[in-house]
Amino acid sequence: MFDNLTERLGKVLNNLRGQGRLSDENIKDTLREVRMALLEADVALSVVRTFIEQIKEKAVGEEVMRSLTPGQVLIKIVNDELIKVMGEVNETLDLAAQPPAVILMAGLQGSGKTTSVAKLARWLQNNGKKTVAVVSCDVYRPAAIEQLKTLANEVNAHFIPSRADQKPVNIAKDAVDQARKMFADVLLVDTAGRLHIDGEMMDEIKQIHATIDPIETLFVVDSMTGQDAANTAKAFNDTLPLTGVILTKTDGDARGGAALSVRQITGKPIKFMGVGEKTDALEAFYPDRVASRILGMGDVLSLVEEMEQKLDRSKADKLASKLKKGKGFDLIDFRDQMEQVNQMGGMAGMMDKMPGMSQVPDAVKNQVDDKQVGRLIAIINSMTPQERRFPAVIKGSRKRRIANGSGTQVQDVNKLLKQFAQMQKMMKKMKGGGLKKMMRSLGGRMPPGAGGMPF
Repeated sequence: MFDNLTERLGKVLNNLRGQGRLSDENIKDTLREVRMALLEADVALSVVRTFIEQIKEKAVGEEVMRSLTPGQVLIKIVNDELIKVMGEVNETLDLAAQPPAVILMAGLQGSGKTTSVAKLARWLQNNGKKTVAVVSCDVYRPAAIEQLKTLANEVNAHFIPSRADQKPVNIAKDAVDQARKMFADVLLVDTAGRLHIDGEMMDEIKQIHATIDPIETLFVVDSMTGQDAANTAKAFNDTLPLTGVILTKTDGDARGGAALSVRQITGKPIKFMGVGEKTDALEAFYPDRVASRILGMGDVLSLVEEMEQKLDRSKADKLASKLKKGKGFDLIDFRDQMEQVNQMGGMAGMMDKMPGMSQVPDAVKNQVDDKQVGRLIAIINSMTPQERRFPAVIKGSRKRRIANGSGTQVQDVNKLLKQFAQMQKMMKKMKGGGLKKMMRSLGGRMPPGAGGMPF
C-alpha cells in the first residue's frame, strides 16, 4: 500500500537536502510536487487543499536546527499533518454494552464485507478474548449465507443459521436472541450489499439498524476505489449512523487515496484495514503508523506485534537450543523458517513494514518472490525424513524423484540446496556468541537470514 505515494514524496523531500532553511520559494516548489503526488494517489481534492494549506502555514519561515536538514523538518510537518488527516489516534471498537454487543456491517457488493466479518470475528477472539457469533442477513446474493458459514467454521466463530426465504429484519432480531442465549460477547451482523447505492437497500438496512440498535455500525469499503470510497462512505453516513470504517484490499492498493480521504470527508474513523485475503489479514488502523509507512519510515511497531502473535515461539526456542548445543541446522529447520515467514504475510509483507525500504531499488524489491517460498517448501516436503536431516545424501536420482514429487525441475532442487548451504553457514556462525559478530559484519544492511532466503 502507498507505494506510489511513498516513492513520489521520497523524491520530493530529498530535493531539499543541502539547503539551510525552509524559504517561500523551496516550500512552494515542494508543495506543488506534494499536491501532485496526493492527487495521483486519488486523494479527494478538498482534502488535498486543506492538507497543503496546513503544511504551508507551518513550514514557511521555519528555522532549521543544526541537527536537522530542511528535508527532515518538512518530513516532520508532513508526518504530523498525515496523522491529523487520518484521525490522530487508533479508535477501538466500543463494546461496552450488555452482551451481546451488536456490530452491524454495511457496504456495497464486492467490497469484501462477508470476509471482513470473519476477519473481525477472528481478531476479536484473538485480541479481545471475546466469544463471537455471526449471522448473515444477505438473502439476495446466491450462497452468501453458506459463504459466511464456511468462514465462521474456519475462524471458530458461532454461526447462527438463516434462510433465503426469511426477512432480513427478522433474521437480525432472532440472531440477537440466539446470541444472548449462547452467552456470546459479540454478535456480528452481515447485511446485503448492492452494486450501487439505492433507496431500497438503504431502507432495509435502516430497518435492521432500528430493530437491533447496534453499538457499532461499520462501513466496509474497497480502498482501491480511491476517493470514491470516501464519497460512498459519506452517502451511507448520511442515512445510517456509522461509527467507523473498515478499509479492505489495502494490500493491492498502491495509491492510498482512500485512507487519506475517508476520515476528512465522513468525519468517521478508520478502525481496521484488510491487508490480505486470509482471515488473519486484518490490522487495527493506527494513523501514526500508516503515516510512517507513507513516508518510507516503515512500521516497526506493527511488525513486532505481528511477530509476537504469529511466530511460533516454541519452534524458535527449540532451534536456538539446538544451535547452542552445536547440533546441525537441517532442512526441517530451514522449512520451519520459511513457514514462519509465510505466517508473517511473506517477505513482501514484512518488507513493507521495514524502515528504509523506500530507498531500496525496485530491481531488488522485485526479486522477492513469495511464490518461490511455497515452491521451496513443496520441494522439502517431497523429501524423505532422512534426506531432510542429512541433505548430503541427495544426489542425481534422488533429485529427480524430489523434483517429480514437488512438480518442479531438478535445477529448482539444486537452487534450494545451494540456498540451504548458505543458511547453514550463517547458522554455524551463531554458535559461541557468533551472532553478535555476524550482526556487526552486516552493519544493518539486511536482516539476518536474508542471504539464505529465497530472494
